[in-house]
Amino acid sequence: MNLVLCLLSTRQFLTAERIRATVPGYADAPNDEAFFRMFERDKTELRELGVPLETGRRSSFDTADGYRIARQDYELGEIDLEPDEAAAVALAARLWDSPELAVPAHGALLKLRAAGVEVDEDQGRVQPRVRATEPAFGPLLAAVQAGRAVTFDHQRGGAGGEVQRRTVEPWGVVSYRGRWYLVGHDRDRAAPRSFRVSRISGAVTAIGAAGAVTVPEGVDMLGMVRSSVDPPSAGGTARIWIAAGRAHGLRRLGVVIRQRTHAGRDGDELEVELRSLETVARWLAGHGADVAVLSPPELAAAVRANWAAAAQAHQLRAGAS
Repeated sequence: MNLVLCLLSTRQFLTAERIRATVPGYADAPNDEAFFRMFERDKTELRELGVPLETGRRSSFDTADGYRIARQDYELGEIDLEPDEAAAVALAARLWDSPELAVPAHGALLKLRAAGVEVDEDQGRVQPRVRATEPAFGPLLAAVQAGRAVTFDHQRGGAGGEVQRRTVEPWGVVSYRGRWYLVGHDRDRAAPRSFRVSRISGAVTAIGAAGAVTVPEGVDMLGMVRSSVDPPSAGGTARIWIAAGRAHGLRRLGVVIRQRTHAGRDGDELEVELRSLETVARWLAGHGADVAVLSPPELAAAVRANWAAAAQAHQLRAGAS
């Protein structure tokens, strides 16, 4: 990875000696022979992976070959993703990118720049994007990958809730609405369950042999989390209008029916599953004039009630100040 970043971030041919001085890992080679063995092995592996590694010299005065990656052959063309596909790719990127890769890679780019090599850091850098800050996240993910059961303390219902010891056969760790959840078979309840990772306290302990836990075929882990987190559906659907380019979070919850102009503004008409009336009303009220309820009338009334309550609270605060 560090070698790819180094060769991708410059348009110049870099000699083996300069690569040795800038790419983390090569400087640890005990002697020249060991370095060249490592370098030849890595070059062969990159070519086997299809990375377009070029060999050449910066000028006719150079006596040693240099290397670079042809960016135009390496980079992907334009990719058009659907919203759900883009969300899946974003989640995968957050899981794969890590500070362990980013720190040495960025250090290599700084060394290249200090040596006078032209570097386009925006094209070559790796950024740490992992947002799973809960201490339990890493051990749980490791247990999933190893197929081992885990035990941990879990607090039910948030702050002030009862803390219970759980033994779970983990199937996966999934993200839903900005939070991470462990999904698996709860041995204590003898049933599939999901647990919010942020409510796990103390150490997560892996138990049993590796590979003992298997994921049931066809299990919908995200669906399990969704059914446990979302309130029961009130039944039916609602029709709402959303202004063009606004309320992207709401758009992911519904299906666009058609384009529609409302109160002189362009936008889209969406059909949204009507879950809890109060919950949907709070979602819509927070977007103000960018959203309008077309049906049913009871949802529109609930949104107006939320607006009235917010205006009253604002007036009380203004009077108190």
